[in-house]
Amino acid sequence: MASPAKILTYLIILYNVDVATEKQTEDAETEDDLETSGTDEDDDLTVRGPSTVAASSFTKHVEYKLSKVEANDLSKKKWKYTWEVPAADISNCKWVGTGECFLKDDDLSSNYGLKQKLYKHWLDVYKTSGGNDFHSSKQRWFFSLCNSYRDILHGEKKPFYHKGLEEDSNIMDAYLMHSLNHIFRTRDLVRKNNAKIDKHQMSGKEEILPGDNFLDQGFTRPKILILLPLRSIALRVIERLIQLTPANSKVNVEHIDRFYKDFGSEEVSSDEEEEQSKNAKTKKPSKPSDHQSLFKGDTRDDFMIGIKFTRKTIKLYGDFYSSDVIVASPLELMTKFGKAEKNKELDTDYLSSIEVVIIDHADVISLQNWSFLTSVVERLNHIPSKQHGTNVMRIRQWYLDGFARFYRQTIILGYYLNPDMNALFNHHCVNYQGKVKSVREHRGVLPKVLSQVRQIYERFDANSIADVDDARLEYFEKKVFPKIKDSDQGGIMLFASSYFEFVRLRNFLKSQNASFCLLGDYTNQKDISRARVWFFEGKRKIMLYTERIHFYRRYKIRGIRNLIIYSLPERKEFYYEIVNMLEGSDDLACTVLFSQYDKLQLERIVGTAPAKRMIKSEKGVFVFC
Repeated sequence: MASPAKILTYLIILYNVDVATEKQTEDAETEDDLETSGTDEDDDLTVRGPSTVAASSFTKHVEYKLSKVEANDLSKKKWKYTWEVPAADISNCKWVGTGECFLKDDDLSSNYGLKQKLYKHWLDVYKTSGGNDFHSSKQRWFFSLCNSYRDILHGEKKPFYHKGLEEDSNIMDAYLMHSLNHIFRTRDLVRKNNAKIDKHQMSGKEEILPGDNFLDQGFTRPKILILLPLRSIALRVIERLIQLTPANSKVNVEHIDRFYKDFGSEEVSSDEEEEQSKNAKTKKPSKPSDHQSLFKGDTRDDFMIGIKFTRKTIKLYGDFYSSDVIVASPLELMTKFGKAEKNKELDTDYLSSIEVVIIDHADVISLQNWSFLTSVVERLNHIPSKQHGTNVMRIRQWYLDGFARFYRQTIILGYYLNPDMNALFNHHCVNYQGKVKSVREHRGVLPKVLSQVRQIYERFDANSIADVDDARLEYFEKKVFPKIKDSDQGGIMLFASSYFEFVRLRNFLKSQNASFCLLGDYTNQKDISRARVWFFEGKRKIMLYTERIHFYRRYKIRGIRNLIIYSLPERKEFYYEIVNMLEGSDDLACTVLFSQYDKLQLERIVGTAPAKRMIKSEKGVFVFC
């Protein structure tokens, strides 16, 4: 880690090199910067009684002086969860956290810290939508979590496409209001400091103003990064961000027509709605309702848009360096990284001063390419390669100290948790404020298996998480495959949850000259159609099938007589969907392989209590009927 003195020297050199560029951009930006978010002189609104904690969450967070000892301790990434609070809105769920508990009942009604006009507008929006008691609402409660500036991992968020529209919207409203509050407070602080400096200069006084009072900026302007999987979801989020912005701050929304052209519109005419309703009654949909809802609209995963707030205008498609919010997909950011590596004139320094990261629908992102998301998070809060018009004498000390990642708040939201999400939260989220995460006791989904299927769970042992992939394949080769190799029975589906496992199984089956067909992540439509026919007609004995293709296509595969689940699906509904594909009336069988490292998937399917017993039991085979 570079010393603060070296970083400051480096920035001053950049400042001198680019001083002409800064002068050119300064005049264009000044008017907008002075017209940021209005003149709330009430800044620290107290809603129901005095609460200095709630009113100063932003100020306390950004003005805290982190010591090197504290930074070294955070770098060790050792977290101890010391408290828990029931999650009243989610059955069998609780919140656990590090440090001191801030979610005591007597604090909830006053822990807002919102600017007055934001609070008033949010209350109006809530009442207009039919809400009654805002102070005990789910969105207000989750806002308290966000407003604590702790890192948050919520893996039990019921998404809009799983009949969870209200819950999804409540959480989205909370994190968007938190984002707006952070933006408006940041810009108001800069505006007020600018006014103080101007007043001092006009007074002609010779004394020097204390510099520490005016450290209010990062290396670059963008402060909020929202990462989403699909354009259709980005449409929902940005539309709601605009709706939650007070009216006097959105007199004009620039480039809204271009936005709807690029991201699509959710508006449906009454005639279209009536026609869709008629079709729904007369024709049974081929896909489940959650699939239809999720993949409605523009499902492209390459997008990135900057959003800038001034006093009366929301500017969509702003230059990333002059934007306050960046909404993007991990794929598009990876594309930007690649271009910057090839062309030295390009860079991604606009990610250097991100202070709040929101990763929504992380479960969907995990079925795209999780490594892209990890790469994006790893590239946040780096020292910029160029000077981008920032007054280096106004940069906060913790940026110069290289401590920005310890101040960054990361909020990860998903339908479920998996090891990748836990790893990101544990190793890349090091906020000095601490951590909060949801923990749930699952009931399982075995009752949703419709037919009388003998579900045989076989546990294999692995010495470590690094060995689990090899141990799984070895168990399959020695214990499972010999049974199907010597059998004359066809109709065997082999289900794998990841593409990595799919490739290993494919290579093994090839080495054994097995009769099989493939439905994988990258199989083209022609080969898919042919494979389904071959499997149904018995021309191929085994079908290799992945969770990812089921997620995107939701095929109803015909001809399955024997199901082998090589690795449990992440999405619990996929388990009973696939088991329910088994055909025939006699001796229907399903074999499931698992280890102690599959606990998260296992408990979602069989239930938390049975999963614990199955992992710890001396016996290794368990049967459910």
